[in-house]
Amino acid sequence: MRRHSRKKNVLAVLLLIGGLYFISHSDFLIAGLTRSHQSVHLNELSWQAERLVSKESWVEQGDYLPLNVSYQLLAGAPSTQQRYLSVGLSSVKRKKGSYLIPTLQSLFSQSSPEESSSMVVIVLLADFDVTWRVTTVREIKTAFASQLEQGHLVVLHVPQYWYPPVTGLKRNYNDAPERVSFRSKQNLDYSFLIHYSAGLGQYYLQLEDDISSAKNFLTTIKKHVEEQEAKKTTWAMLEFSALGYIGKLYKSVHLPLLARFLFLFYQEMPCDWLMSHFRVLLTQKEPILFKPSLFQHMGTFSSFQGTYNKLKDKDFEEGFYTNPAAEVYSDMSTYQKHFPKLAWDAGEGFFWGRSPEERNYLTVVFTDPTVITSIFVETGSGGKDLLQAAQVEIGHDIVTIEKGEKSCKEFQSVGTLENGKFEMQEIDKNYSSASSCLRIQVTATQKDWVIIKKIRITTKLNTPTPQA
Repeated sequence: MRRHSRKKNVLAVLLLIGGLYFISHSDFLIAGLTRSHQSVHLNELSWQAERLVSKESWVEQGDYLPLNVSYQLLAGAPSTQQRYLSVGLSSVKRKKGSYLIPTLQSLFSQSSPEESSSMVVIVLLADFDVTWRVTTVREIKTAFASQLEQGHLVVLHVPQYWYPPVTGLKRNYNDAPERVSFRSKQNLDYSFLIHYSAGLGQYYLQLEDDISSAKNFLTTIKKHVEEQEAKKTTWAMLEFSALGYIGKLYKSVHLPLLARFLFLFYQEMPCDWLMSHFRVLLTQKEPILFKPSLFQHMGTFSSFQGTYNKLKDKDFEEGFYTNPAAEVYSDMSTYQKHFPKLAWDAGEGFFWGRSPEERNYLTVVFTDPTVITSIFVETGSGGKDLLQAAQVEIGHDIVTIEKGEKSCKEFQSVGTLENGKFEMQEIDKNYSSASSCLRIQVTATQKDWVIIKKIRITTKLNTPTPQA
């Protein structure tokens, strides 16, 4: 009996110690949340998350360079099966508005069911304001219940006591102390996010919390990765946006090193600068940037002090696959393999023609007649090879002309190019019948060659706004 009583006493002591340990490590009590109604916060946000560790990296194989951090799982749970792509983004409370929910909506709505099943999105709520975290988690649970249930979305938090100092740091580049603290903490946020994501996908995509994505971005990324791997050359980072730390792709085998690199040098410079150094250290000397960009910065106000931010990626195309099937013809002399259809197709290609003369044309003949709602035409590159004088026309009634080319029997002008560009919305208000052709006709001879970089249209059935 005495022995049984002692066991009970020992068990009680262990339970008491365990309870005190949990309380001492709770950031909610550190924040002073002791009222009864705030106990809901504690229950909602205190689940502990274990990392799914991949042993691909030598760092993980031997448990070298340990990174001491523990995670709180706020919503969702990752599948134990590795996906093709893990997508990471960190979010903090902004003084003016929030873009997190629209960003997540864009990622999932622009992905097919097959693409979503090959992807997991990891969101690190990196702000220490518990009320903001609770509110944000509830919004995410309401908007993305199915994605959370299916393991396509995971929401995390790292308590403040795992962070090294972010104030009183040295002021490299003569940045203000507030700016140094902000960018240093951001490096730590990304370090923890990347560390957690290392085992979740074959590849890792870094985004920010205020972006919109192109349709079927995962399929496009997969295509470019396969092309890059076929070249048998070293690469550490592929870029699908020219902006900051948006659209940067890494091999998961490199993530343990990347996480530690950001942690070790967190106070030295902004994260995008550190990324360039990391790429070079892994022997990729030059950036590998793909165009059109797959992600666009949509935030108006920065997460740093709510300052105005109008940064946009000029190579982004939201309606990446909007152009309908068509044949493309031109009587302008083509330079090398820069054929007319490359201006119509999605991708990096463009039409490049020698000096055009008056009445030269580039004609797009649709496979099926379509009601056009908007047209965007961009010519030139770096301010050179602009089409200086031309009009944009739509046509009806397909006919066959010389050399077996197709065209339309009649055309009507919808406008002229200005400074090498043409853009018009709501075309269907004035031209409501279905068109069979789109033509760019030169109206004055020019000595300079011409690049028609892109022609993008939207139709009645598919109406996202084309982007420059």
